[in-house]
Amino acid sequence: MAERKRVLVIGGSGYLGQHLLDGLAKADNETPFDLAFTHHRPIPPPELIDAISPVYPFRVDVRTGEGFESISNTFGKPHVVVNCAALSVPRACEVDPVTTMATNLPTSLVNWLSSFKDNNILLIHLSTDQVYEGSKSFYKEEDETAPVNMYGKSKVAAEEFISEHWSNFAILRSSIIYGPQTFSPVSKSLPIQWIDSSLSRSEEIEFFHDEFRCPVYVKDVVNVILALTKKWISDGNQIKLILNVGGPDRLSRAQMAAAVADYRGYDLSLIKLVSAASINRGVVSPADISMDISRLIQALGINPISFKEGVRLTLESAS
Repeated sequence: MAERKRVLVIGGSGYLGQHLLDGLAKADNETPFDLAFTHHRPIPPPELIDAISPVYPFRVDVRTGEGFESISNTFGKPHVVVNCAALSVPRACEVDPVTTMATNLPTSLVNWLSSFKDNNILLIHLSTDQVYEGSKSFYKEEDETAPVNMYGKSKVAAEEFISEHWSNFAILRSSIIYGPQTFSPVSKSLPIQWIDSSLSRSEEIEFFHDEFRCPVYVKDVVNVILALTKKWISDGNQIKLILNVGGPDRLSRAQMAAAVADYRGYDLSLIKLVSAASINRGVVSPADISMDISRLIQALGINPISFKEGVRLTLESAS
């Protein structure tokens, strides 16, 4: 039987983290995984523990590193670490830049990884499309990072820190991640579910028509992480990779809403177009951070599904 590889998900009780643990647990048996995750709440979510069992939960403060030592003692040295932990609400990041940098800069994580004798652990780090300025369409990975808000700045700092202090990494710049609800429901609003709920009340809702993203289905992000994990485990060659991880469609919020309305049969006249520049959200938001994903497709052979198909899968999962 093949050696069981240990995968640790930092921030495993969050939205992507829960979907990722599910994907790892269901991965084929050629390379079985021992799974662990970190959480910041007082106790790990019981629904997640029940769904993924066996899995090792650890309470960790990523700002200080408190709790990492217990992982060393109980779970041991991981083969792969996926860092999903972050403060990711741009307005909240703008209000508290000190906490944002302390949370989003993975200093304590990299210091802990460096404590192991053989520093051959693969670190997969979730970044964001908000590292880009937003002044053009379809950014490539080699384009300049020039974030316009604190969230983006903290993520650029994290990318630079990892590149300078770790030798085996993949940085994933994800767009808006959408999909089904998690085993343990997350508190944040999920984009497709929110649009669906809002339009279902037959009330007019305002949506931005001039702010563009490449929303990506959550299970496509999971598949990217699984592919990188299996690639590292199978060939053992160090990775230094930055990938745009978005869906194939460049969409405004209004176009996203129209796709939901089309699937459900809602009246399209309920969608009222407004300019993003006309609304003060307490934080600067980039206008167009759509991404070119050709490197992702070429490197891993993964073609993310269309937004229309992702909407169908998301809403069907809730019925």
